[in-house]
Amino acid sequence: MRIAAAWPKASSHPGWMLPADETALAADVAHAAYTALIKEVELTPKPGLVDRFNTGAHRDMDLSTFHASAEAIAPWFSVFFRLGLAESALPPAQFLPHLRADGLACENAMFRATGGVNTHKGSIFSLGLLCAAAGRLVGIGVMPDAESMCREVAVLCAGLVGDELMPQREARTAGELLFQRYRLTGARGEAASGFATVRQHGLVAFQAALACGGDEEEALHAALLRLLAYNSDTNLVARGGMAGLDYVQSHARHLLASGKVSPARRMAQMAEFDAALIGRNLSPGGSADLLAVTWFLSRFPTWVGRN
Repeated sequence: MRIAAAWPKASSHPGWMLPADETALAADVAHAAYTALIKEVELTPKPGLVDRFNTGAHRDMDLSTFHASAEAIAPWFSVFFRLGLAESALPPAQFLPHLRADGLACENAMFRATGGVNTHKGSIFSLGLLCAAAGRLVGIGVMPDAESMCREVAVLCAGLVGDELMPQREARTAGELLFQRYRLTGARGEAASGFATVRQHGLVAFQAALACGGDEEEALHAALLRLLAYNSDTNLVARGGMAGLDYVQSHARHLLASGKVSPARRMAQMAEFDAALIGRNLSPGGSADLLAVTWFLSRFPTWVGRN
């Protein structure tokens, strides 16, 4: 990838210049988003989730379904970037409806590829926003890095929770119902926070594992375990109520509290965790989406782990 070379750190290169070839730049950002999907699904084992070993707590999808889905939606990531670039001057409230239309078209491409199975709806939302945010930043002359993209997404999504999770009306979607019952804001709240759970937990764990000499797989497992411990995953609540969420969070925190273990032992722990979630029919799909976001943001320089 050319991202790191094309975008030097702002602190050391205040007079940075944009790459001349915007098509190549859009392709680089899109490739990072697509690769994030592949990194997430290929990571094995993953508690309750589709991976190379099994289909987790799912009966309607497998590894090949996720690969077909990723291939179908991959071209849309550059569309999101180019839309952000072309409409960077639009106020956030006016831009978001334009992005939503392309997001729905991307979802339709996913459903066609999977025969109607929802494999990546959450990732389309999160990674689509980040790609569009990168384009908007480039359009106004601001260097896209993990921090600036998260900030831009927060601006774009500032009103989502209030506008779409409306407690004064009868719930029409699962997200609205979970908000009304438990005040869980799900993917909308995570985006509106600028992916706070990723910044404070996923990326911190990922980077710490790499700094300690771990490979990328170990770093992804470390990030996933932290996300399972701290993400209020609405997918878990939808399947198992608050008791399901509490079980996953408490068990993940128990594993974290055990301290540093060997890679082989961590793999065994994650496999045992996987069996437990399959037995309870629990799938932390929201944390899987945030794991993809974690890997995507890790590809961009200058992240310093600030809240």
